[in-house]
Amino acid sequence: MDDPRVQVFSRLTEAQLRNRLDPSRGVFIAESPKVIRVALDAGYMPLSLLCEEKHIHGDASDIVARLQEQGAEIYTGSRELLASLTGYILTRGVLCAMRRPAESPLEQVLDKAHRVVVIDGVVDATNIGAIFRSAAALGMDAVLVTRSSCDPWNRRAIRVSMGSVFLVPWTWLEDYSQLRELGFATCAMALEDRSIGIDDPILHAQERLAIIMGTEGEGLPDETIKAADYVVKIPMAHGVDSLNVAAAASVAFWELRKRG
Repeated sequence: MDDPRVQVFSRLTEAQLRNRLDPSRGVFIAESPKVIRVALDAGYMPLSLLCEEKHIHGDASDIVARLQEQGAEIYTGSRELLASLTGYILTRGVLCAMRRPAESPLEQVLDKAHRVVVIDGVVDATNIGAIFRSAAALGMDAVLVTRSSCDPWNRRAIRVSMGSVFLVPWTWLEDYSQLRELGFATCAMALEDRSIGIDDPILHAQERLAIIMGTEGEGLPDETIKAADYVVKIPMAHGVDSLNVAAAASVAFWELRKRG
């Protein structure tokens, strides 16, 4: 457990993995064979693998072979040993430490984008992962994340996304003015007096549209709602006032996707 070679799996917090002082040496953890395969296929650089013994020649045998070819270190042990090392039961018995890529410039991510989602202040890693999965599946061209949100490279966010965080372009958004400068209209998903229905034709007519999602607890900040070009609501039935942000995002992505 104190071996420095496996401290990336046992000792380092998410903040330490991110390595704010030297982002070029940041690391993220991909969990489960399926997610690791998606990351490898997308070109991410593996550093080391922690694998339950039975998976070395089983579910993860192809991953082990690929990492050996790339010179990555491979560590193994019993299920109980790995649980004591990491502090939790590995969902699929495999963890891979990978190099965190450099942040992509906003202009590059949005170069050919028509529909994007902005995740504003969502701090739950499960919701972040679910939004990324829906964004990839339902035709969003990119994901933008405010600094007040959970890091998409969080281990749980990556796992819940089923590797979709590796498939859809994303970057951090510093200021909403950047979107307007790049020709995007903004729609804030919120229940307000001026909210329009999500099926309003004016939304579909927008060539470039940014869909802003906030946490289901406090919702979006007032200043974000006031500054948005449109405030949009999903009609509810049976007295339900709102959906979980990940569920609402799926509805919004499907309805507001670029058509034609």
